[in-house]
Amino acid sequence: MTDIEALLDAPFNDLLFQAQSVHRQYHDANGVQLSTLISVKTGGCPEDCGYCPQAVRYHTGVDNQAMLSTDEVVVAAMAAKEKGASRFCMGAAWRGPKQRDIEKMTEMVRAVKALGMETCATLGMLKDGQAQQLREAGLDYYNHNLDTAPEFYEEIITTRQYDDRLNTLQQVRNAGINVCCGGIVGMGETRRSRAGLIAQLANLNPYPESVPINHLVQVKGTPLYGTDALDPLEFVRTIAAARITMPKAMVRLSAGRQEMSEAVQALCFLAGANSIFYGDKLLTTANPEADRDQALLSKLGLHAL
Repeated sequence: MTDIEALLDAPFNDLLFQAQSVHRQYHDANGVQLSTLISVKTGGCPEDCGYCPQAVRYHTGVDNQAMLSTDEVVVAAMAAKEKGASRFCMGAAWRGPKQRDIEKMTEMVRAVKALGMETCATLGMLKDGQAQQLREAGLDYYNHNLDTAPEFYEEIITTRQYDDRLNTLQQVRNAGINVCCGGIVGMGETRRSRAGLIAQLANLNPYPESVPINHLVQVKGTPLYGTDALDPLEFVRTIAAARITMPKAMVRLSAGRQEMSEAVQALCFLAGANSIFYGDKLLTTANPEADRDQALLSKLGLHAL
């Protein structure tokens, strides 16, 4: 971890030069993957994640919504594809899915896969055999974030353990599904904790194929509402450290992009981000509209992968 702390402590120009150099070795320097995320089941989660407006214990104005039908999901996926998205992610607010939920999810995965899109799901903790069922349905990626460094984790979540997350990731790996795993910054953690998160991710064997770096979206009613805002350049440093330590991964600008200026987003692309969540809504928090995203990509001379 001291190596990653040294990266985060480096002069900003040196860090970005190193990150961009690594990025160009492994990726299209001006290519960005567009992913769309839909909430297939919203609210009512029993967990106590301090950042999450979908936790039933917090009063955030997020209404509980029953699971969408496969037809509704397909309509959303088709619209996303028409706007240029190549990966379609389906999220559900569960501690973990029941078998009947898995059966509905596998139907959705098959239907989205039939459209020619990459499929991703984030459904919480998986039980034995569930990852295999998702793999057989054609799931390409499973998202399950570590959220933060182990030493800061209990400040954010108490209803599940760090090892629970690692166990689900191992089940995903064992089933032959690509891993999408990242974390959230701006939750009041130190730079050392950000280094610890990147170290945990980079030391997974193998490291994730997809690494979403989220910036905390503060939602009134959650415990983390009112947390001191993270300096935007510190977020860029985190992106750069992820790129350098996980050179082949897709590093994704995820939640919190709505609050970022175009200049900060441009620095993130320079630092090695090459994937964004794209579209009007990111689970329950706003995301830049697709047309605005296209205008920014055009301004920067970037193209969709």
